[in-house]
Amino acid sequence: MLLNKRQFLQSLTGLAALPSITIDALLPAIASQTPEQVAQNEEFWSELRKGFTVTKDFIHLENGYYVLASNEVLESYIQHIRDINPISSYYMRTRQFDDKLAVRKQLAELVGASHEEVIITRNTTESLDTIISGIDWKAGDEVVMALQDYGAMLDMFKQQARRYGIVNKIISVPNHPKSDEEIVELYAQAITSKTRLLMVCHIINITGQILPVQKIADMAHAKGVEVLVDGAHAVGHFDFKIPDLHCDYYGSSLHKWLGCPLGAGLLYVKKDKIKQIWPLIGETGYADDDIRKLNHTGTHPVHTDLALADAIKFHQKIGIQRKEARLRYLQSYWTAQVRNHPGIVVNTPADPKRHGAIANVGVTKLKPADLAKTLMEKYKIWTVAIDYANVHGVRVTPHVFTTTEELDTFVKVLKELA
Repeated sequence: MLLNKRQFLQSLTGLAALPSITIDALLPAIASQTPEQVAQNEEFWSELRKGFTVTKDFIHLENGYYVLASNEVLESYIQHIRDINPISSYYMRTRQFDDKLAVRKQLAELVGASHEEVIITRNTTESLDTIISGIDWKAGDEVVMALQDYGAMLDMFKQQARRYGIVNKIISVPNHPKSDEEIVELYAQAITSKTRLLMVCHIINITGQILPVQKIADMAHAKGVEVLVDGAHAVGHFDFKIPDLHCDYYGSSLHKWLGCPLGAGLLYVKKDKIKQIWPLIGETGYADDDIRKLNHTGTHPVHTDLALADAIKFHQKIGIQRKEARLRYLQSYWTAQVRNHPGIVVNTPADPKRHGAIANVGVTKLKPADLAKTLMEKYKIWTVAIDYANVHGVRVTPHVFTTTEELDTFVKVLKELA
């Protein structure tokens, strides 16, 4: 049984006086609850919210771009800056390398990979562009991708087409597929004897649809095609391990669902694929089969990497299963109320296996840009308009600090506008 409000607050005696709730103090109250029970425990998430400095100026429903770090992580991040600043170059020439290696190992463990297959980048774009630009392309090589893929990746492939003469074959993923096989077949039909690489989103950023990556990768490998996965929105969002996806390359951003300060991303390259990738920036200090050769981007803020360890720690305290359950619950909570409402179109699958926190919704009589503008200017609800690739609406991305009351307000407004 879920704790009632009085029981829950009694378990937190003394915490109200603290300036910021620490997650360690909240965990005992939910220790015996299943992830599904915790997902609906509004008292727990309300208390956890106090550990974030959430804006009061508007309802924040666009956390998919960049989520605010918890106060615990933010304070650690600031302290890293204070610690490094006085010793500046001494730190960078001595301790930096061991510290970053330790964080890299923690990140690799989080995603179930060897640290020899993982590097810390600045974001998904850098990670995936490192692979796209690092392949030794030949004129006529074909690449399969989707219209719904992220624009920066599509642009990078367009550049390779202009530079090397590769051929980009673009499919379109349906918003409401009937089965995994339907999606796999779409990709399969685009593959020919000239196909060298297939890029696929783990979760499509504009709709929140989770794709059957393992099945797509197995199909592609059976045809001799390598697989690059855009996991920008996956790490820290739902429970998975990269090797289980059977992909060759994987990129993600850690300032989204993992809650790291801006400037941290992940690149995974399967061990036997490292040697064939050219570095984005020249590097002769590492062997061709050492993934660190791909990590030469010059001097950058090391305190961001250090704060990644704090973000991982905070994330693991919540627990990925609890976090995933809560994020999926929040999405289902509001979309279930508008899916069949006249004048409202939900562009995200209803099947829980095909979605997480992200969803996309449109009001038929309003253009996406007008909907987003009205939501913010009239109702103080922050979203982002999406109006391409067969997706017309606003993307809605709640996070662990989002309340059901805020979503109730959003639902009420949607129905009013419809």
